Amino acid sequence: MTAQLGGPDGKIVTVEAGDVVVIPAGVVHKNIDQSPDFNVVGAYPIGQVPDMKYGTPGERPHADRNIQKIDLPEYDPVYGETGPLMELWR
Repeated sequence: MTAQLGGPDGKIVTVEAGDVVVIPAGVVHKNIDQSPDFNVVGAYPIGQVPDMKYGTPGERPHADRNIQKIDLPEYDPVYGETGPLMELWR
């Protein structure tokens, strides 16, 4: 699967079977290409729901306020409480 992270000038990455991608709130992401058997599993912390934005006029101020309200993750979804995400995210 190929994705672009970070908007129109963002980095293009290739994701393979077994890879995990954690996308922080507010990071633009786009599917460029995938195989027919590609699947996505999206998850949100308890009490949070998707707040999809599509780059339309007027979305930004509200989206910025919502992003600021999001708590840091309590644990790395792959490695647990001491996983690398905890160090990288803070």
